[in-house]
Amino acid sequence: MKGVEEKVVFANYSMCLRDAVGIFTKKLINNLFDENHLQENGEQTKESFFKILERLSIENGEYFWNEFEYSFVNIRQKLDLDALAAEKSDPAAKSLEEIYLAYPGFYAIAVYRLSHQLLKLGVPTLPRVMSEFAHSITGTDIHPGAEIGESFFIDHATGIVIGETTIIKNNVTIFQGVTLGGIQVKKSLASTKRHPTIESGVVIYANATILGGDVVIGENSVIGANVCITESIAENSVVSVESKNKIYQRRN
Repeated sequence: MKGVEEKVVFANYSMCLRDAVGIFTKKLINNLFDENHLQENGEQTKESFFKILERLSIENGEYFWNEFEYSFVNIRQKLDLDALAAEKSDPAAKSLEEIYLAYPGFYAIAVYRLSHQLLKLGVPTLPRVMSEFAHSITGTDIHPGAEIGESFFIDHATGIVIGETTIIKNNVTIFQGVTLGGIQVKKSLASTKRHPTIESGVVIYANATILGGDVVIGENSVIGANVCITESIAENSVVSVESKNKIYQRRN
């Protein structure tokens, strides 16, 4: 009918939840490391969790919170190992306190370990929003679906990308600008392993790119700066850039 405007209806995505999840994530980490903060704000953190799940139309909030809270001790133990790895590896680190308070890489790992646990519990959407909050303040993009072992150290943090199906084992160090990604971006590959496996003891220097779900970086290897790798590397290798990638076995 002429003169009658058609009403356009848009889906409601509650974009304000991005801010709410950021505040919740900060409270969660403060509770994890500061007993005084936990005593004063622990109940508020729990209520924030319930409100976020409600806005996301996620049921069984009490169950998810109880299971999540049960994992906090284990997460804190892993994060303490991550902090120790940073202190041992970084000559610029003057104390553990400095790691906890000032290292963006450690903060990104803390958010990852919390969001990863929520993803394992089957909570949708929230883990990804948490990871994007960490990304926005640290420059480090770790998908909560990645599998990361103990004593993980990220130095400098900025520009790091760790894809959803990445596997990182124990005592691994990576520097700024590293990408652990997929060779192809296709929706049909969503259920396949698209990102590399990094074995224990590996060091990956700045701006290295490692791509592909079948790629395995062997134990105790060193990947030099600016290297691009799309095939597996044997254990104890050193990969560097000259005119092309050069790979040789390290002698014991």
